Amino acid sequence: MTMLWMIFGYSISPTLTLLAGTVLLALASPILTGAVLIQERQVGVVVKRFGGRPLRPGRLVALAGESGYQADTLAPGLHFGFWRWQYRINKMPVTVVPQGEIALVLAADGAAIPAERILGKIVDCDNFQDARKFLVNGGEKGRQLGILTAGTYRINLALFNVITAENAGMHGMSSEQLELHRVASDTVGIVTTLDGQPIEAGEIAGPVVAGHDNFQNAQAFLDGTGRRGLQEQVLLSGTWNLNPWFVQVEQVPMVQIPIGYVGVVISYVGQAHVDVSGVEFKHGDLVDVGHKGVWVTPLYPGKHPLNTRVMKVELVPTTNIVLNWATRTEAHNYDAKLSSITVRSKDGFGFNLDVAQIIHVGALDAPKVISRVGSMQNLVDHVLQPIVGNYFRNSAQDYTVLDFLSARSHRQSEAAQHIRDALAAYDVQAIDTLIGDINPPTELMQTQTDRKIAEEQRKTYEVQEAAQKQRQQLVRQTSLADIQQQVVGAEQGVSIAELHANASVKQATGESESTRLRALGEAEAIRTTGRAKAEAYHAGVEALGAQSYTVMQLMQTVGERNVRIVPDVAVSGAGANAGLVDGLLGLMLRNQTNGHGSTPEKQN
Repeated sequence: MTMLWMIFGYSISPTLTLLAGTVLLALASPILTGAVLIQERQVGVVVKRFGGRPLRPGRLVALAGESGYQADTLAPGLHFGFWRWQYRINKMPVTVVPQGEIALVLAADGAAIPAERILGKIVDCDNFQDARKFLVNGGEKGRQLGILTAGTYRINLALFNVITAENAGMHGMSSEQLELHRVASDTVGIVTTLDGQPIEAGEIAGPVVAGHDNFQNAQAFLDGTGRRGLQEQVLLSGTWNLNPWFVQVEQVPMVQIPIGYVGVVISYVGQAHVDVSGVEFKHGDLVDVGHKGVWVTPLYPGKHPLNTRVMKVELVPTTNIVLNWATRTEAHNYDAKLSSITVRSKDGFGFNLDVAQIIHVGALDAPKVISRVGSMQNLVDHVLQPIVGNYFRNSAQDYTVLDFLSARSHRQSEAAQHIRDALAAYDVQAIDTLIGDINPPTELMQTQTDRKIAEEQRKTYEVQEAAQKQRQQLVRQTSLADIQQQVVGAEQGVSIAELHANASVKQATGESESTRLRALGEAEAIRTTGRAKAEAYHAGVEALGAQSYTVMQLMQTVGERNVRIVPDVAVSGAGANAGLVDGLLGLMLRNQTNGHGSTPEKQN
């Protein structure tokens, strides 16, 4: 250095010489030593300009010092030996994947992806930060199964192209595709994989594969012989790190079974079909849960995370169902295609009949019903409609219209029993059969109406007649009420007279009895007196003689009775008329003497 200054004619002190030398060495050291400084947020990608053998055809990154991009990168710090005439150092920023996002990786070098796959397999390469290990371990070029989750990575961008949400548009993708996949609550994610082995013949979805952490470990899925296409397994509510090149997810609502229903599952995937319905059930097959076919166990009310792309759930009401063969339709809409039943009577009249049928399907019988007929709508269309309709058409032919109308309740009972027996064979309970409106011919009903009107008029007249009779009875009763006091008085008088008569009868009876007793006594006295007199007479006769005793008794009698022996008026026999006149005059004088004459006492 001093010699240089001397040549140019300058002279400097030793101190200045040392200082100048130090400055010149510092300026010349990066070139002389090949020093490279890599910052903390940088990755040094090395490009070897020359000095090595050429890369093999088809290779982009050198592993053995070949010219071109080198597999090894420079970490943060000061590195020497990278002379500028031989190496070019590309200082690239580190790769940052924000929280809530993922990053996809494209490999520019590596082995060819096998024809049966579309994504490069995952190899041990420290999340693509060790390019050498990626190539040595058999990493494949192209789109990678592996993804980068949230974090900071030092990646050789010469080998790997990292797609983030920030640059997704440059690669024909949307930023939403590189966000974590969120499955909302009350929904399930139906998964379709884009890589793997083909689905087996006869299947519509890939079987469940264990150990792939809900499709987040794509390599484990492929190693477990996972199938590409629709999958049986679903994703439940949550957030998942999913490679959009590997899986596509469709969110659908969970299967909801309302109160009053059960869900019969018809599965198109699962284990081999094994019938468990038993020998008595000959109209369909039932299988255990997880097998292909109609599951023997129904789903009860609630929410169920089912894959509705590979399973069908048929809702079966477990409450009573009303079906109307009429113009109205129930809310369940099963009877939307039903209409009034047209029947023909025995006397040739056609008329319409409205019928309501109430049925019930038990929860445990629901799988049998679905296995046999396929759906509740099929049960109505293919079972109930012909059974109910044909029964009424057949039974109506045995009766006239008027008989059918008059014996409606009996027809209803017969129908209910017949339909109950018919539906029992389909594991359906017929609760009741109800006959609604009956629409007979208008002409026939007019005659019935006229007849009914006449009958009602007759009844009206009878009622009016009864009312008149009632009114007459009321008048009669009113009159009787008015004279009730007199009637009572008369009745009391009658009673009193009856009592007097009874008393008189009793008195007369008493007197009669007394007279009879007295007469008996007197008769007895007379007999006794007579016997005494007879005895006295016999005694007198014996003492005086019959003639003497008789004269004596005669005289005694004349004396006791005051019998006149001499007449008061004596009539001579001088002539008939003169004697009569004399007699009459004598009687008159006697009477006057006896009636008005003065006795000696009065004269005194």
